[in-house]
Amino acid sequence: MAVSPEEFNQRVAILKRFRALLTEQRDRFRSYLEVLDKQKDVIETGSTEDLLSHVELEEKIVADIFSIQKVIDPLEEMYRAVVNTGAPPEPLGRDDVPSLKSALEGLRTEAAARTTRNRELLSKRMVEIRSEITALRNNPYAASRRSAFSGAGTASLIDIKG
Repeated sequence: MAVSPEEFNQRVAILKRFRALLTEQRDRFRSYLEVLDKQKDVIETGSTEDLLSHVELEEKIVADIFSIQKVIDPLEEMYRAVVNTGAPPEPLGRDDVPSLKSALEGLRTEAAARTTRNRELLSKRMVEIRSEITALRNNPYAASRRSAFSGAGTASLIDIKG
């Protein structure tokens, strides 16, 4: 059965768009992995401002990944329909879509592993910070200093010349 030129062009357009979206999704996952690696370093160094900016960037990338995935899913169904009704147009090649999908799946697995690692590191760091806060609260010098300066009779001027 011959395919009409219009149907052929439609198949070409579907396959091109599907491949482009898979490539874009792969690139998003790669950038997500880079952010997760940098986030790991920030968690270990303890800079809260940098950590906050990395978390915000991570949330943006994850939102992008999910929004692209919403478009990929219907296109994948169309791609399967094209493949099942006959060979895809040869200029596009049939092998690059499965390889893109497997690369994407590998990146997803790696992203999940790194996210879990960062979550564990962050939990450990939070425990460390909480113990530091507890130690500071239990410091008798800090307690006496706090009580000495926490009254209504606090001086408004300090004589620094002696």
